[in-house]
Amino acid sequence: MKETDKTSPPSDSQSIPSSTRSGSITEFPAFADYPLMDDSSVSHRASISTDEHSNDSPESWDGEAPDSSPVADVEVKIHDISHPLAMASTKTFHFNMVSPHDADLSMGDVTPKVEEVDDADDLQSIKPVGVDPLANADSTHPDSTALPVNVPRKRGRPRKHPLPAPGGQVKITKGRSKTGCITCRRRKKKCDETKPACLNCQKNAVVCEGYPPKEIWKSGKQKQEDAAARCQTMISRALPFLIDGIESDIDRRFLDHFVYGFSRVLTLINDDSNPFKEILLPMATQHRGLMHSLMCLSGSHLSGLEPEPRVIERKYHHFHRAIRDLKSNITASSKGGEEEPELLVEDPIIASTIALSLNTICEGETNGEYRPHMDAARYLLVTQKPRNEKFRQFIVEFFQYHDVSNSITSLDRRPAHLNGDLRLPDFVPHAQAGMFLGVFDGLFNYISEVTRLRDRIRQRHNEGYEPAVDYQILSEAVSIDSAIRAWETSHPPNTPNWALAQLYRQSTWVYLYRTIRPSRPSEKIARVVDDGLAFLDQLPRDAGAYSIVLMPLFLLGCSAFVPEQRERIQKGFESLKAYSNLRNIQPALTVVEKVWEVMDSDIEDSWDWEKIIKSMNMDFLIT
Repeated sequence: MKETDKTSPPSDSQSIPSSTRSGSITEFPAFADYPLMDDSSVSHRASISTDEHSNDSPESWDGEAPDSSPVADVEVKIHDISHPLAMASTKTFHFNMVSPHDADLSMGDVTPKVEEVDDADDLQSIKPVGVDPLANADSTHPDSTALPVNVPRKRGRPRKHPLPAPGGQVKITKGRSKTGCITCRRRKKKCDETKPACLNCQKNAVVCEGYPPKEIWKSGKQKQEDAAARCQTMISRALPFLIDGIESDIDRRFLDHFVYGFSRVLTLINDDSNPFKEILLPMATQHRGLMHSLMCLSGSHLSGLEPEPRVIERKYHHFHRAIRDLKSNITASSKGGEEEPELLVEDPIIASTIALSLNTICEGETNGEYRPHMDAARYLLVTQKPRNEKFRQFIVEFFQYHDVSNSITSLDRRPAHLNGDLRLPDFVPHAQAGMFLGVFDGLFNYISEVTRLRDRIRQRHNEGYEPAVDYQILSEAVSIDSAIRAWETSHPPNTPNWALAQLYRQSTWVYLYRTIRPSRPSEKIARVVDDGLAFLDQLPRDAGAYSIVLMPLFLLGCSAFVPEQRERIQKGFESLKAYSNLRNIQPALTVVEKVWEVMDSDIEDSWDWEKIIKSMNMDFLIT
C-alpha cells in the first residue's frame, strides 16, 4: 500500500507487490479509529472505485470478467479527521486485486481479503480519543449530514422485551389458556373448553370439575369498598354467647365463684350434690332470668371479697336484668293462665325469687328488701306446684327454713304453714337428704309453735293481763319441752352435722325458755348456753355446717347473761364471718350487742328482742 496524491494517479511502476499488501494498512491509526456514519459509508460499493469499471457494473462483480485483466486496481478514499481540515483532506489508497488465477500460480503469495462489515453498530461505537466530531464539523461541507452522532444511553431500567425493528414481523408468543376446565388445567392438558363438561375429560374417562368462575375486573376503589363490606359482614356475624347471661370476663368470674366458692356457704352440702350446682345452675342455662339472678347473687358475694368497681357495676347489671325478666315472665304467664291455670309459671321463675331473696343476705341489707321476694316465692309455691319433683323438694325445704327463721327476728312475719298454706313435712327419722337442718326432721315445727306462744304472751302483756303466761300457754310449753328433749337427729354421731343438730336442739330449747320464763340470769339457761357453745366449738372451721349456724348463734346470744359467754359468742360470729363472708352476720351481731345493753340496763325489756330490732329500724334475715 502506498499513499499518493489524489490528483496524480499512480503509474504501473508504482504497483505494490502482492507479498506486502497484507499488513501495510496498520501504519495509519486514524483509519482504525475513524467512526463511520452509516451503512453507506462503510459499504465497499460506495467507497471503492476501479479505473475501468464502476461498482454498479456487472462486470466488476460477476465471475465472467475477461481473464486478460488479472489484476484490478482498487481505489479507497478515506477522510482523515485527525487533520485540522478533516473534511478537506482526503487520502487515496490503491490496492491491486489479484484474481484467483494468479493465486493459483503463486501458492506462496498471500492475497488480502476485504470483507463486508456485518455489524455497523460496533463501528459506530468507535470514537477517537480527544476529538469531538460535532465541534470540528463544518456545516457547509456537503457531507456534514453524514457525521456520526453518539447518542448517550437513556437512564432507567432496560427493556425486558426490546422494541421490534421497524418494518419487521413481530412474533407473537402465545401463553397458556386460562379458560380451560379445572381438571385439564390441573392435568396440564389442552382443553377443548366444551361446556358444561369438556370432551377431553370425557374422552379420558375423568370427572370434569367444570370451569372456574369468571372474575370481573374491578378498580382499586371498588376492591377497597368490597373489603370494607367484608369486614363489616365479619363483625356483624360474630359468634353468639353460649349461655345467656354469661357475656363477659366478669361474668365468667361470677360463674366460677358460684360453682367453686359461693354455693358451699348456702347449704350443708359441699360436694357435687349441692342443689345450687346440681339443680339450679343447669336450670339457669335454659332460662336467662334465673341465670341473671344467680350471677347477681354470686357477684354480691364476690364484691364483699373483692370490691372492684367493675365487679360492683356488673353485679347491678345482673340485678336489674333479673328483675326485668322476672316481671316480664310473670306477666306473660298470667296472661296465658286463663286457659291453663295450672301452668302459671315455670320452675325457674320460682327459683329466681329465692335467689333474689338470698341476694339481700349477701348485700347485708337491713331495710326489709327481702320481703317482696319471699312473698312472691310464697305465693308461687301456694298457687302452683313445681313440676320437677327433685326441685320441688329442694325449694320447699329452702323456703320453709328461711320463712321459719324470719319469724324469730320480726313481729309480723309468721311461717306460712301456720295458716295452712304450706304444711311442713312430718317428722322423718332418717331424712339425711335434707339440704338444711330442722325442716325435714321436724325440729322447725317446735320453733314455729314457740313463735306462736310468744305472740300470745306479747298480746296479753300489751293488753295488761297478769300473768302474761296463763295456764293454757304453760301447758303447751311443757308439751313442746318434752318433744324437744325427746328429739333425735338422723345424722350419725361424732360428725359435724351431728354436732350442728345438737346446737340446733340447744338453741330451740333456749328459745322456749326465753319465751316462757322471766328475763333474768339462771343456772338452767347458763348451762344450756354453755352446752350449745361447746357443740359450736366442735365444728371444723371448713365444715359445711357453718353455712347455717347464724340462726342458732343468734338465739344463744340473746340468752347470754354471763359476760364470759358473750366473749365466746363474739368469737363465734367472727368465725362464721370468716367462713361465709355473708354481710348479714354483722347486723345480727349488732342486734345481739344491743340486747346485751338492754340486759344490763333494763333486764325485763330484753325479753322482746323483736321489738328491739324494730326500734333499731332493722329488718333482715338471719339465715
